Amino acid sequence: MNTKQVKAFGTEAADANLEKLNIQRREITPNDVEIDIEYCGVCHSDLHFARNDWGFSVYPVVPGHEIVGTVVGVGANVSKYKIGDSVAVGCLVDSCRSCANCKVDLEQYCPEWVGTYGGHDKHLDMQTFGGYSESIVVDEHFVLSLPANLDKAAIAPVLCAGITTWSPLRHWKVGKDTKVAVVGLGGLGHMAIKLADALGAEVTLISRSPDKTQDAMNLGADRVVISTDESQMNAVQGYFDLIIDTVPYIHDINPYVGTLSTNGTLVLVGYLGPLDPMLNSMPMIMGRKTVAGSLIGGIAETQELLDFCGEHGITSEIEMIKIQDINEAYERMLKSDVHYRFVIDMSSLKK
Repeated sequence: MNTKQVKAFGTEAADANLEKLNIQRREITPNDVEIDIEYCGVCHSDLHFARNDWGFSVYPVVPGHEIVGTVVGVGANVSKYKIGDSVAVGCLVDSCRSCANCKVDLEQYCPEWVGTYGGHDKHLDMQTFGGYSESIVVDEHFVLSLPANLDKAAIAPVLCAGITTWSPLRHWKVGKDTKVAVVGLGGLGHMAIKLADALGAEVTLISRSPDKTQDAMNLGADRVVISTDESQMNAVQGYFDLIIDTVPYIHDINPYVGTLSTNGTLVLVGYLGPLDPMLNSMPMIMGRKTVAGSLIGGIAETQELLDFCGEHGITSEIEMIKIQDINEAYERMLKSDVHYRFVIDMSSLKK
């Protein structure tokens, strides 16, 4: 298959900085859409994958799965998009299309799902490269339409941080009678608060930091509970129908399980790995409480989210950076020094 060379930012090794490099993109097939990338959000997963924290990165790595841009080419069979359309690409660029999960729009759980970076491009028989690049070629099925009324840069993090929290909110049928708690006020947490509030839920932030109280209230929280304050935690024992835990590092979830109501669920969306300390099953059994996990969302659900954001005027709170500042941004992200999501102005790559 014919390819073309495009500029990108990536890394050749786990211990190396990201820097400018060239990658190959496939020429568009009949079902493909070519997108000129204007903005790309920065996710914790980008950092983890670039540094091989999960142990399966293949180099070179070009991260980025919160992609917003403009269509500059379409294949002969493409019917949903035309040149000039504003579109987006999230965490997925392919799946088998035929398994039980794919048939019900749960491509994120397909055994053969292909990530926007670090996946396997069946056309080129090589790994996929993400949105820290000039352009990307994606099958039409995995391209998303953008609401015209939203800021294109600020909508980028919705493609990951937004859908990661939206999917459990929808799965557990959050609405006006639901009591929702969000653990952690970062990139995922601030989106969870905005979305739960827009769905009509009563929203509580659980945080270690009293300093985040005003921010949480401004985002749509009804109250803040400080997790290190025993009296405040005792006051919400057995209270929440759903807890969305967005904390991206290992932590003790046992105190939160006790705040679930009977039949309540704590869903982990931020941390991947073994729990430490171990989960105490006693409060779960005594209240039929559940600890669950959730992974992004399928294409239909992500489009539903984008449409919902358009209807309610919801975007992410962002800090814009140039691609040349990405290594500094990674270090700041490790320190939670971002309010609340970095977005790269990809025009900086072309300069």
